[in-house]
Amino acid sequence: MGTAVVRAQTPADPALIQALQQATQDIHERSTDLDSLVWLSTMSEKLVKRIPDPFYRVRLLKAVYTEANAVGLDPQLVLAVIDIESNFDRYALSHAGAQGLMQVMPFWKDVYGRPDDDLYNPLVSLRYGCTILRHYMDKHSDPYDALAAYNGSLGRLKYPRKVFGRLARQWEFKTDRYSRTFRSPKLAVNDTVGGFPTATHRNELN
Repeated sequence: MGTAVVRAQTPADPALIQALQQATQDIHERSTDLDSLVWLSTMSEKLVKRIPDPFYRVRLLKAVYTEANAVGLDPQLVLAVIDIESNFDRYALSHAGAQGLMQVMPFWKDVYGRPDDDLYNPLVSLRYGCTILRHYMDKHSDPYDALAAYNGSLGRLKYPRKVFGRLARQWEFKTDRYSRTFRSPKLAVNDTVGGFPTATHRNELN
């Protein structure tokens, strides 16, 4: 189980606070294109054993797709983070107190000014987690550093290597028009993993 953002107990910078505020704006439902349906079907098959309930599984995947694309993250990367952090257990609780799918520490609710938010709610966890991860992606040019910062282990490669390894082995997804390469100057070779084109819309969880 991960310990996402567990060590940085100091107040977040204004850019992150603003990003969190924007992330809670109402979600507007839009039409879904064929590629997203193929993505949903493919990812659903990968999750059958861990989430047998098809209704919840599809709703969760739609939420991942929505929240990741809303902030310009690769949904595959978010799935890999969830896989490592909580093994898709919405009620996961780490020894350090991180909660939910994306293992967000409760102090982020105070930073954001929403102490009553339920981090065990998958949509809330995804919104916080994706927004925080996007912040670190913008702050660090190296995606390995960004993932390490999210996990509270900046300067070490163990966590990002686990995430990118899981991404390549379990969550790879490519279309004819899209493939994403994550590069790190810390590694001798580049990690190439499948991705999905960033969408500009957000869909309702239904």
